[in-house]
Parts: sequence; C-alpha cells; structure tokens
Amino acid sequence: MPDAAPVRMTGIVKDFTGVRALDGVDLALRPGEIHAVMGENGAGKSTLIKVLTGVHGHDAGEILLDGEPVRFSGPKAAQAAGISTVYQEVNLTENLSVAENLLAGREPRLGPFINFRAMRRRATELLDGIGVDLNVAAPLGAYSIAVQQLVAIARAVDIEAKVLILDEPTSSLDRDEVEVLLGVMRRLAADGTALVFISHFLDQVYAVADRMTVLRNGALVGEWATADLPQNALIGHMLGREAAALEQIERTAAAHHVADGEPLVEAVGLGRKGSIAPYDLTVRRGEVVGLAGLLGSGRTETARLIAGADRADSGSLRFAGRRVGGHNPRTAAARGIAFCPENRKTEGLVGDLTVAENMILAMQASRGWARSVPPARRDKLVAAFIDKLGIRPADPDMPVRNLSGGNQQKVLLARWMLVEPKLLILDEPTRGIDVGAKADIQRLVAELSADGMAVLFVSAELDEVTRLSDRIAVLRDRELIAVLEAEADLTSEHIVDTIVAGGREP
Repeated sequence: MPDAAPVRMTGIVKDFTGVRALDGVDLALRPGEIHAVMGENGAGKSTLIKVLTGVHGHDAGEILLDGEPVRFSGPKAAQAAGISTVYQEVNLTENLSVAENLLAGREPRLGPFINFRAMRRRATELLDGIGVDLNVAAPLGAYSIAVQQLVAIARAVDIEAKVLILDEPTSSLDRDEVEVLLGVMRRLAADGTALVFISHFLDQVYAVADRMTVLRNGALVGEWATADLPQNALIGHMLGREAAALEQIERTAAAHHVADGEPLVEAVGLGRKGSIAPYDLTVRRGEVVGLAGLLGSGRTETARLIAGADRADSGSLRFAGRRVGGHNPRTAAARGIAFCPENRKTEGLVGDLTVAENMILAMQASRGWARSVPPARRDKLVAAFIDKLGIRPADPDMPVRNLSGGNQQKVLLARWMLVEPKLLILDEPTRGIDVGAKADIQRLVAELSADGMAVLFVSAELDEVTRLSDRIAVLRDRELIAVLEAEADLTSEHIVDTIVAGGREP
C-alpha cells in the first residue's frame, strides 16, 4: 500500500559546529492537508525546512519522496521535484517588474525573444487567482513589503508544487491580506497540495491547519490533529512549561502603570511631509507609550522622527526639558535615545559580527574607537546579558546571523541596555518571534519601565499594546488621531473602533 504521505522525514539530525539544531525529528506531509510546524524561535523549524529543501544537508536520518530516498542539492533541485518554499524575507528583485519576478525563468517566448505581452497577461491571471490587483508592468520595488510577499506566494503557486512551504508568510500582511492568503491556502489544499505553514500567529494557525508538529530545542515533541490540541496545551508543549507560566509573565508585564511622571519627550507639531502629519506626543519617565494602528498608518514614521532616524520638517522636539536641534542617530544616542528598528537584520545587527561584537557596538561607539572596552569587562558584560535575556545558544562567539529571530532581537536589546538609555524605542520588537521570546521581551519592557526608563513601543498586535502600555497613541492614514489612557477595561476592540471613527468618540 503506498504511503499516504508523499514526503516523509524520519530521524533527521543536523549539527552546526558543535550545536545540535535537529535531534531525531520526524515530519510527514500529506496531500490536501495544511500542516503547521510550531515551536519557539530556535526550536529548529526553519532548519528542518532548509534540510528538506537542500539548503542544509542532514547528518543522519532519511528523507523520502514518494517512498524513494532523496537528498536535494539545493532549493532549485527541490523545486524541480515539486517542493517550493516562500520565506519570511522576500527574495525577489525589486528593480524588475512584477511580471518579470512572477515568471523569471519561465517567461513565454516568441522564438528567441520574451513575449512581454503574454508575460504580463499571465502575471495578471496569477494575481487575480489569489485576489490581488496590481499593475504587473510596474517595478516590484514600487510596492510595499506586504504586496511583495503576496507576489512571492503567487510565484510559488504558479510552479504547481506538490508541497508548498510558507515560512512566516503573514508577518508583513494586514488583516485583509492575511484573509486573502489563508483563502489561497485553503483552495490549494482542496486541490491536493500539501502545505507546510510556519507562523507565530496562533489564531491563523488554528484557522487553517489540519495538523501540527511541535518542536522544542531541536527535538520532536509530537504531532497532533489541530482539533485535538487546545491552544493552552500547544503553548505548554512549545515552551516546555504550562501555559499558566506564560499568563503569569503577561500579568507581570501588565502590572506596572505610571500616573504622572516627569516629561522626558515632548513633541509639538512634529512632522515630515509625505511621511507623517504633524503630531503632539509626550512620553514620561518610567512610562510605556504604545503606537497602534493598521499597516501604513504611520507608526514607524512617528517613532523614527523621535529617534532621529528621519529628519522632521515641521514642529519641535524637547528632550529632558531641552529643545533638540540637529537631531540624528548619533546625537540621539548621545542624549540617551536608543532605537531598535523594525528590520533588525538590515538596520540593527551586523550579521557577520559575533553576538559579543554586536552587543558591545553602542558602548564602544560611546567611548570612541580609540578607547576600546577592556576584554575582561566586555566578556563579563556579554555573559551577564546572555544569561539575563536567555539568549540561545549561549555562545558569544557565534555569528549573530546564525541565531533565530527572537534571539537576534534579544542581542539588539542587550546592546542598548548596556548603555542604559533614558528612552528606548522598540519598533515591532516581537514581530516574527515565538511565544516564549515574546513573553520574555514583554516582561523586560515592563521591568525597564518600572526602573524608570521611558519606552516607546510600536506593535501591530493590539493585545500586546494594550497589555504593556500606560498610554496608547492611535494612528490612521499617517496621522495621530487619539491618545488613549490604558485603563483596565481598554481592549483592542476599543482601539479598532477609535481607528474606524477617525479619533472621534466611537
């Protein structure tokens, strides 16, 4: 009798320079089924997928395709065998058109020449099939990251894969775009495709997944039908502790709320043409101010003006009672403003440097390059923050690019904690990371604010904003429309109503 799972991985082991990333993991993918692979950052999810698609070779175990052992030489070989992957980081060419990206390597031709008219027509049909309306002749770079993600998914769909792997595909999508994608996934499964769905959004996983495989610390915890695994049990399996422990962390994070601290940041009419309308905003010492709004509402733009990453062309900014002039990242850091940007890989961390080197960057810059941090002091500080933040693997000499997203975020936080800033600006610090790392970062934010640090906290997750914030600045269409006090009865639904009402009393 043929195997009901055309792709089966058994006993997969993968080592990286003494670190075991996968330890005897099994995975079975069945036609017409959406299979979620769950676990904390660093659990081995992405490594497992990269072993399957030939990015990494496995050190032990077996991969079977239609019952035959296989070992792909790389993603192209896996794709030729019917296994296609869409990663969290969009891997397309922004200076080419949407149509050229969709059909690269498969362009329709008239003799030796590309038939651009037929290519644009086919590209339009592909996007229509997933509910996206774009000008396919426009450069891909003219569109947002969210739209680029949908184009990458449409390209994978067109390859007619037996297996489609989606690694955090919704992390940059808004609510409507997520619904489009989930609908596409359901249609593909109905047509017999086996789908792998990796996501940290539990509600999305429960909305579409038929089955779940849970990993922890590179090992297989188990496989369950989604209907048989309640969310609290899933979280317990992922974290290796009961869900109640996570709830306690969240209650700790919510416990601190300040009343009237001394103003640290006072923005009056601060704005930038084409970026964010002039706004007024105050952040007090020891206070967490959340920035909430839909994708494209201006959350990041608001934070970047205060961080000095962008230059304002209207209004004024006062910091610690003094008017700020010549505001840029260097002067902001000197004043005690730390900024953790949304794109930690390209704007925050230096991938080729080690964990220790990335951690010490801000401290070294503050001392000047002629006065290096003494090695003994550096090693002591780095070890302390690796332990304090639970960074895994706990190897200060590992290149930071080899860490999971959640652990990379912790390295970036450690860098700024080492210089003890007065204001910490966090732009989507928990985007694309697992439940455990998310809880650790939320707890850290609450502890820092309780110790007197001001925090400006940007997040697309409204529940997270309401849980952590003392006040919430609500944005819509690149305009700050309301500032809400985070009372005990304030809910994410209230914020949504405020956005819909445009700042008027909902």
